[in-house]
Amino acid sequence: MSEVGVVRKRRSRVEVEKSVADFEASGLRRAAFCQQRGLSLAAFDKYRRRVHPVPRPRAGPMLPVEVVSRTSEQASSHGDGVLVVESRNGWRIEVRRGFDAGTLERLLTVVDRA
Repeated sequence: MSEVGVVRKRRSRVEVEKSVADFEASGLRRAAFCQQRGLSLAAFDKYRRRVHPVPRPRAGPMLPVEVVSRTSEQASSHGDGVLVVESRNGWRIEVRRGFDAGTLERLLTVVDRA
């Protein structure tokens, strides 16, 4: 009994960079581009990460935090599950239960640069 397998081609760095550049110039969606080239989406995404690595955020300095309890009037006006961050500079960020952590992280990065 013979087994039929998929032959995987190992692509050079130059081939990977060319594939990513071709995709970016093509205007195609990833799935259509990969289908044309005989690539899996997972492999192509790996190639894209190699060509355009995403820098990992580095930890910032530790800051002192003051935990303040609210009065019942303040709690009812904000609702349950609210997190409030106030800086010494005067900016204030409020997030509610179910917030998008990625968006908050990007916001804090921008605020930290200011």
